[in-house]
Order: sequence, then C-alpha cells, then structure tokens
Amino acid sequence: MGDEKRELPPIPDRLPVTVVDAHTHLDACGAKTAADVAEMVDRAERAGVARVVTVADDLAAARWASEASTWDSRVFAAVAIHPTRTKEFGPDEQSEVERLARGERVVAVGETGLDYYWDYSPHDAQQAAFRWHIDLAKRLGKALMIHDRDAHEDVLRILDEEGAPETVVFHCFSGDERIARRCIDKGYILSFAGTVTFKNARGLHEAARIVPRGQFLAETDAPFLTPHPYRGRPNEPYCTAYTVRFLAQLRGEAVHEVAEAVRTTAERAYQLPT
Repeated sequence: MGDEKRELPPIPDRLPVTVVDAHTHLDACGAKTAADVAEMVDRAERAGVARVVTVADDLAAARWASEASTWDSRVFAAVAIHPTRTKEFGPDEQSEVERLARGERVVAVGETGLDYYWDYSPHDAQQAAFRWHIDLAKRLGKALMIHDRDAHEDVLRILDEEGAPETVVFHCFSGDERIARRCIDKGYILSFAGTVTFKNARGLHEAARIVPRGQFLAETDAPFLTPHPYRGRPNEPYCTAYTVRFLAQLRGEAVHEVAEAVRTTAERAYQLPT
C-alpha cells in the first residue's frame, strides 16, 4: 500500500476536446530540465491536457517558471510571491517580480492573495503585497491569479477597494455557493482543482453546479490535491482530465461541452493562442 501511495495515478483516456491545466507547479512535480518538462507535458497531452500554466510562489520559482515557459510551446507561466512568503516583500522583490511578469509567455500575475490558514506572514504584510500584485496585473493587462485560503471576505473587500483587473481567477476555488455567487456577479473566474472531486466537498459541489460556462476553469495545483479516487497520491497535469470528467458529471453536462468551456475560458483569461 505504501508503494502505491507513491505512484502516479493511471493516465486516463484522452478527453474528447483538449483542455488547459490552469494552474500547476511543474518544478514541485519534479521537473528541472527542458527534457523533464517535455516528458511531463507529453503525459498530459496523452490525456487531452494540451497546455499548462506553471505557477510560481517565490522568486526562485518565478525565475524557473518564466524560463521553463520558453522551453516548450505548450507551457505558459504565472509569477508572483505567495501570500505566505510576503513577510519580507520590498522594492527589490517587487522589481524582480515585475520584470519577470512582463515576459511574453507569462500569462498571469499569481499566485497572490491571502492565506489565513498558515501563520507564516502577518495579515497586514499579505494584504499590502496583494494590493501591489493587483496593481501590477492591471498595469500589465494580465490575469490576476488569486490564492484565497480562509480569507474570502478580505480578498473580496480588497478587490473592491483596489478595483479588480479585467480578469480575476480564483485558483483552487474553496468557497461555497454563497461565495461563488458573489464572485460570479463580479465576473470573476472560478478554477476547480481536485478538491471538487472529494466526497465531503459539498459546498464546492454546489458552487461548481451554479457557475456559468465562461466563468470556470479546471486545474491540478500539482503535485498537490490529486483527484478522487487517487487522493493522497502524487499529482501531475494530466490529472486535470479526471476533474473535467467529474465536473461534467456534477453539472449534468456532456464531457465534451465542459472540456470546450474549460479550454475556451482559459484561452480568453490567459490570452492564449487559439
């Protein structure tokens, strides 16, 4: 059983329409070189996950993601400083994040936001950094990719106070139907990770049912949050296909319809070539 827990889940049948993994961490999945990235994205493509957005949470990861996005045409990047790492976020860090965020293949500013679950960074430092990233996304005309953990009210308040960018993506959406409706009304996009497939995630299930097409994405957040029934095992971008199929079942829609919605929304949100 222990060995099985360390194994990747099987690669599922190819989706009828290709999709984008809207949020993954290729470096945390173990990719270091261009060959590693190609091998990982090859596996994803076998499942119908044709493109991925690899996301940074600190400066080293941001530099790597930006570089990795130039190694393979199927890979794009998002860069920011994760809220749990904002205890020290001064002019030098801001200058480097902005330099990287201007990259041609960097399609979003993220992941940024608020995390009140972990006690690594004071709330005031997180909020100041979040406001700075909001401004950066607006200045660059790129999507804002939000990390929101146990902080729904403050995230929504700060977006209102600062004025949200044109495109806001709630990565690994964790709210219930009530929070989802508030986000939908604002035009925000909700990205569902493997957590939506968990049997006890009733609030997420209700949220996923009500989100209109054009306002939801699918992601892995790999190597974390592997979809059911492989929860606890390593995750990779190809597992997006499991989540897409679950969303289709949950919403009572055809798999090809949900996959098409996921792909076209990702293309619009991240300004990807169609």
